[in-house]
Formats: sequence, structure tokens, C-alpha cells
Amino acid sequence: MPKLKTHRAAAKRYKVTATGKIERRHAGIGHLLQHKSESRKRKIFSNIEISETHEKLISKELPYKKYSR
Repeated sequence: MPKLKTHRAAAKRYKVTATGKIERRHAGIGHLLQHKSESRKRKIFSNIEISETHEKLISKELPYKKYSR
């Protein structure tokens, strides 16, 4: 069997936690931050766990999830 290749764009966008969950960044932190409230910005700058609907798709792109920490 040949080795599976990791989707490099996915590897840069997602982070695998120690328990095997996949985290992603929030949208909306690139620019136009001056009119957003401080509490909203604090929430945006933190990472969030991906939804169950996307978990299967992203796991295919990260075949060696166990080692990508």
C-alpha cells in the first residue's frame, strides 16, 4: 500500500488536540476590527472545535492525524 498524502492546506488550517479533536480559527479576524466590540474580538481570536458534520471530511484530508500536533 502506498502512503497517503496529507492535504497541506488542511494541515495549515486545522490543529489536532491531544485528545484527537480538530480545532479551527474563527472567521472575521483579518481586518475591520475597529468597529467590533472587545468581547466579540476576544471570542473571535480563540480557536473552536469543528462541527460533527465536517469532522469526517477533514479527517480524510489529515490521514496521519495522530502525528500532526
